Amino acid sequence: MAKICGFIGLLFLFVACDNNTVFSEYKSFSKGWDKAQNVNFKLPALDQNKNYDLFINIRNSNNYPYSNLFLIVKMDFPHGKTLTDTLEYLMAEPDGTWLGKSTGSVRENKLWYKENISFNEKGQYAVNIQHAMRNNGEAKGLNTLKGITDVGFSIEEKNKE
Repeated sequence: MAKICGFIGLLFLFVACDNNTVFSEYKSFSKGWDKAQNVNFKLPALDQNKNYDLFINIRNSNNYPYSNLFLIVKMDFPHGKTLTDTLEYLMAEPDGTWLGKSTGSVRENKLWYKENISFNEKGQYAVNIQHAMRNNGEAKGLNTLKGITDVGFSIEEKNKE
């Protein structure tokens, strides 16, 4: 009985913490993130009268050899426009301490992508994420980014304050 109550309590906690989340999806990698492997998300239809915060979610193991992460993120709009951003995120403190939440040997980082966004065009929006990592002093990018286990994208309804 105590296990059931504990499980119900944890389930309630997770649901209560994510009540603003309207979309969350992950893509997993078994042997690292290959440069040619773009991560694509088709977004659900969203209320045009509401604003949203957009997040990139990264899970990494202790095998991730860098303290930062460079990403190229493209958002395709229904009427043909594409918005491209090159982004850098810190993954570890200067002393090597990982950022994010720990789940065993995996760290999860919820990274801001866009804030207070409205989806005014009717139709399908899509997000494409690829890594743009390279070793210092090298022009050629890494073929495989080791230690990244999952890449996700989530949308939360903006709180009205």
